[in-house]
Amino acid sequence: MAKKLADNSQATSTTGFITSDSTTSTKLFVLDTNVLMHDPSSLFRFEEHDIYLPMVTLEELDNNKKGVTEVARNARQASRYLEEIVGTDLTNLELGCPLAINGNKHLAGRLFLQTTQVDIELPGLAGSKADNQIISVVLAQQKQQPNRQVILVSKDINIRIKARAMGVMAQDYFNDKVLEDTDLLYSGMKELPQDFWDTHSKAMESWQEAGSMFYRITGPLVKTFLINEFIFYEFDKPFHAIVRKLENDHAVLEVVHDHMNPKHSVWGIVARNREQNFALNLLMNPDIDFVTLLGQAGTGKTLLTLAAALTQTLDKKIYSEIIMTRVTVPVGEDIGFLPGTEEEKMAPWMGALEDNLDVLNKTDEDAGEWGRAATQDLIRTRIKVKSLNFMRGRTFLHKFLIIDEAQNLTPKQMKTLITRAGPGTKVVCLGNIAQIDTPYLTEGSSGLTYVVDRFKGWEHNGHITLVRGERSRLADFAAEAL
Repeated sequence: MAKKLADNSQATSTTGFITSDSTTSTKLFVLDTNVLMHDPSSLFRFEEHDIYLPMVTLEELDNNKKGVTEVARNARQASRYLEEIVGTDLTNLELGCPLAINGNKHLAGRLFLQTTQVDIELPGLAGSKADNQIISVVLAQQKQQPNRQVILVSKDINIRIKARAMGVMAQDYFNDKVLEDTDLLYSGMKELPQDFWDTHSKAMESWQEAGSMFYRITGPLVKTFLINEFIFYEFDKPFHAIVRKLENDHAVLEVVHDHMNPKHSVWGIVARNREQNFALNLLMNPDIDFVTLLGQAGTGKTLLTLAAALTQTLDKKIYSEIIMTRVTVPVGEDIGFLPGTEEEKMAPWMGALEDNLDVLNKTDEDAGEWGRAATQDLIRTRIKVKSLNFMRGRTFLHKFLIIDEAQNLTPKQMKTLITRAGPGTKVVCLGNIAQIDTPYLTEGSSGLTYVVDRFKGWEHNGHITLVRGERSRLADFAAEAL
């Protein structure tokens, strides 16, 4: 394919642009700088199609390469990839450089760089602005290759609108998206139909083990179950269980512990709805190493997690310490402008932690004022607040690690954090994918969406989407009405 492109459709004119003699099925994608700074490996994501980089894109990469931010790292990595692709042989630069390098031998496309000045008048747009120069380059390519689709790819919605106004095809970069529609994201639970027991109770077995009730069932729905997925039946006899094992056409279900009963409260906290009960079952299970909790504000993500963490750290002594971190938006920026130690610098970002600790500290009404003060001091010695900036290279042993506001993490940052977990450590990610503050991250490409999708079905992972706000009648009404 690459040879065919070079021989037939990629003849180069004296003006330095690619020309096309006949209609070709491959497309030419002109990349904006923000695509490369968002995902440097995007150079290898266009399969058999060609890529064209305007000179202003290379200049913007150069301007953004300094610093220790994620964007600067990506800019440097993109430049390294470009050097590998272009190489030292400049004789074929106008014919395009093959993208099939290193582990990307399957690619048939080529990389083209702008080598000549473009002089195209853009009505109403200043030609000197970088975005407008890129649109000019795309228009020039369209004129040179009238029989070929030339498409601008950018993460910037404004340049896409301007490009379409100029008659240029423009697209977002979709390759990093885990899901096109986040409504399809795994919720961690499944509702059973009314005829479930009629179709699944044949040859059913039941037994008790370690204080829990188990059922082994078979039937058509079993094939749709995932390990550690919650199932619930809400008809004549409500039934809430979690899928523990999948064996061919059989499934082993364990009836969940009822944390809605005050007798089974966790650090004085009682689950107020079905989803909170499911969440506490995951948080209190030491066999589940990784938990993700999604939900809008007020659904109880932080409160439930802290209650479970304190119970297992102070009472059961399963974990030695609670470590809490959250994304300080903008992510990874220096926190040195705030006074004090690392924990004091993080304090302004940790209002949610303080609010929830106040609630948890008031659950023991018999302790009295002195008792509560002593408990509060004990709790604060066991909870450490850490910044994301200093996580690389660390290993946490027997810790309960809470990552708050995880929707603002990229998949790469999420991987960096989760791989910090050593033996005996539990990692809990909390977030609301409807509240993303990081530029270029969307609901479909967030690191939180990424891990929910990739970890589902693993025997040591659990996920639940909390749906009902339990903050107050005022907060619930505001969430619906505003």
